[in-house]
Amino acid sequence: QVQLVESGGGSVQAGGSLRLTCEATGYRGGGGFCLGWFRQASGKERDRVATIERNGTPSYADAVRGRCTISRDNAKNTLYLEIDSLLPEDTGMDYCAADEMIARLWEGGARYWGQGTQVNVST
Repeated sequence: QVQLVESGGGSVQAGGSLRLTCEATGYRGGGGFCLGWFRQASGKERDRVATIERNGTPSYADAVRGRCTISRDNAKNTLYLEIDSLLPEDTGMDYCAADEMIARLWEGGARYWGQGTQVNVST
């Protein structure tokens, strides 16, 4: 059973930075999944933040493009998201997701999800 565990969230002031980490367990071959980060603000739907394909090709939502870097370490089965110039609207629960198909990941219907890590950005 694939399990995803996020960490690295916290409370920061606007303009600050965070590095989120997602560790995956329960499968071999870290490069076998497309991976992504999603964010859900209070009372809103969960939105895609960034995804990264098996070959390392990244994709970013317009709201974070230029402020975020998604990366993966297949040897460690770990996914990262570095967020700079944090804004109050970045506040929310950030989830890690994994799926064999990038299309399902993009559509928010990934097969595997973590429990989330909370990010709070204050002014």
